[in-house]
Amino acid sequence: MPDILAENLSEKEVMGSDGANLGTLYNITMDLKTGTLQHLLLDPGQRAGELEFDRDEQGNYRVPVSRVQAVKDTIVVDR
Repeated sequence: MPDILAENLSEKEVMGSDGANLGTLYNITMDLKTGTLQHLLLDPGQRAGELEFDRDEQGNYRVPVSRVQAVKDTIVVDR
């Protein structure tokens, strides 16, 4: 997989594998000891309804990086 700069991911749209718009990428978390990426933090914006992911203190959804299927014009995550 080619390298992708984090600055190119900022505010990228995130879609579910079912085609649903889940929100926009707010931030990415990582384990500082290992450097392993852990979660995508999604800003759901005005999206109606709840997603199956946990939320952080600010209300952003925490999507495990292991659920990411593709990163192109949008980020696609397994639902």
